Amino acid sequence: MLASSGLALGIAAALAAVAWLVLLLGHGGFWRTDQRLPPPEPGVSGVSGGSGGSGGFGPATWPEVVAVVPARDEAAILPVTLPTLLGQDYPGPFSVTLVDDGSSDGTGEVAAAIGASAARALRALRGLRVLPGAPPPPGWAGKPWAMAQGLDAAGVSRAARDSGPVRPESAESADDAGYVLFTDADIAWGPGTLSALVAAAEAGRRDLTSQMVLLRTETRWEKMIIPAFVYFFAQLYPFRWVNRPGGRTAAAAGGCMLVRRSALGQAGGLAPIRGALIDDVALGRLLKRPPARGRIWLGLSTGIRSVRPYLVLADLWNMVARSAFTQLRYSPWLLAGTLAGLAWLYALPVASTLAGLMAITVGGAGTGPLLCVAAGLTGWAAMTVSYLPMLRLYRLSPLRAPLLPATAILYAAMTADSARRHYAGRGGVWKGRTGRPGAPGGRESGIREEAHN
Repeated sequence: MLASSGLALGIAAALAAVAWLVLLLGHGGFWRTDQRLPPPEPGVSGVSGGSGGSGGFGPATWPEVVAVVPARDEAAILPVTLPTLLGQDYPGPFSVTLVDDGSSDGTGEVAAAIGASAARALRALRGLRVLPGAPPPPGWAGKPWAMAQGLDAAGVSRAARDSGPVRPESAESADDAGYVLFTDADIAWGPGTLSALVAAAEAGRRDLTSQMVLLRTETRWEKMIIPAFVYFFAQLYPFRWVNRPGGRTAAAAGGCMLVRRSALGQAGGLAPIRGALIDDVALGRLLKRPPARGRIWLGLSTGIRSVRPYLVLADLWNMVARSAFTQLRYSPWLLAGTLAGLAWLYALPVASTLAGLMAITVGGAGTGPLLCVAAGLTGWAAMTVSYLPMLRLYRLSPLRAPLLPATAILYAAMTADSARRHYAGRGGVWKGRTGRPGAPGGRESGIREEAHN
């Protein structure tokens, strides 16, 4: 009986090892971190060469960029981040609209003071506008509504925001020329990053250029959870597949989304995703699929970073649990499959290895224990190798890689808790606001709606 159970465990571990080899070799290279901002291509869209900075264009060719920053109770973090956005050395027209989304901590007043100070320091008004946000109307989730208000205030056509798709021949209207940059209140922008972003979008004729910002990894729990967060995101939406024109995989990262305004108008504005609790992936799908059929690109960044701290495990737990069940479209079947898949891929190789070693130690060196050890170690080694590039990106020790199974099980617990919260009527709660799963677009698949990050 014990021999047969050991053999069954070994076979299950062998199948998991095969699955890991398939993931490594055939899942869009999800584990690699080589999808970075592409350099401008000489001779394309007025680019004369260079590394993506402001030297790539002639002064008259830089398109207008309007940044929209939804912010809810962000007074403490804005002094660190907003000056980095206002201080961008972008050569073309550039303005920032910050939407104060019902804050109770003086976010709007703090932003206005920062804007006035930045204008004096730069000796040029960068066009900061602080907009008091209105409560979301029925059918709108909080962040998409704040984004839509920012678009309207910035002059993006109301027709593109509220109505159906705009005809291609009329999409490039005067107020829809250029780009809109959706970013978050906790995002700090390195020097020249906006110019590089626009240069890459123009060079590749991209309708959405998005970067996964570098998240903070200073506390013990941040170092354990955050790199895995990005790793699992890339496993769900391999960046190479996202960047493949005509492919079905679509995604974006909410901290940095540069959108061609004409493409957004052609897609019908933000109205089609008005109920999306996970707005970034929903926007990526909207722009890649009909009627827009746009070109999108998603990569990793080290020059743009989130400074939001997650000091204790509960902070990170709430971040994941708030939207994990939304990602599964509130399906108990998908939940069960996800939990089983995490256990099979991540926990089983470790359990098989340990069980086999224990059996061999007590004298059971038969086929079952040997298979358990060999298959378990193969799967464990494969996932360890796949995690190393992400740890290098975050400049963390490679010795953390073998601990990925423990982090995966923690994520499984967060996902299960997300479902529990949903059925208890507390799903999607963030800063006093509860998500509305039944709203139009609210079942879009994605990774998160992160605190206006």
